[in-house]
Amino acid sequence: MPVLTPTKATGATASPNQMTYVDPSCQVTADALAAQMPDIGLNAAFLADLMSAMLTHERCGTHLYRSVAGRSNNPMLKAKYEEFGEETLRHVEILEGLINTMGGNPNYVSPMARVVEATDSKLLEASFMLAGGVDLMTAETAMLDAVFIAESVDHANWQMLAQLTTSLPDGEIRTAFQQAVDEVEAQEDEHLGWARDTKSRIVQLQAQSSLATTIGLKAEEMLARVRDWFS
Repeated sequence: MPVLTPTKATGATASPNQMTYVDPSCQVTADALAAQMPDIGLNAAFLADLMSAMLTHERCGTHLYRSVAGRSNNPMLKAKYEEFGEETLRHVEILEGLINTMGGNPNYVSPMARVVEATDSKLLEASFMLAGGVDLMTAETAMLDAVFIAESVDHANWQMLAQLTTSLPDGEIRTAFQQAVDEVEAQEDEHLGWARDTKSRIVQLQAQSSLATTIGLKAEEMLARVRDWFS
């Protein structure tokens, strides 16, 4: 089972810095990271940090999809969130496997990963922080916006990983990277394309609706309208 929240109990390690205390038993140095892949022809310590950040984004994406799937009132959106959430969980598993193949620790939390987690946690928070203070249509759009932003980063990450793969020397690591890219990249294309196109459809539906039929709708009427989107 993939780890979604690395902790000391799951074998998490980190690099200490001026703002981050790390228990000595969990500390890892740049030299130790570089020693994991001495013959790949790339900056191994940087790559370890990058992979940690990419894995963190996928883990946060799993949390985001579970959250929006549980809150959406539209059956089509809910089904897609659940489908993409399962695929994102698989991406976590794939990246953990890649890091193991590199000789690393999937529960290493790099400084870059900490930044990603802070950003992604705010993205999730933004999707529900105004709950009760906005109408249901706005709330649904806010959740979709969060997915779109998260998937934009995901898509760029996997394109970047595909490019990095071409720089790796032939061998087990390059083969593992290529297999991961082959499995995931098309799914990321679908995720981003769906989020972009669905947002456009919702905007068109809202823009073409009569203002008079939107203002003053009762909660049950608003809920019915949200459920009927795309039907």
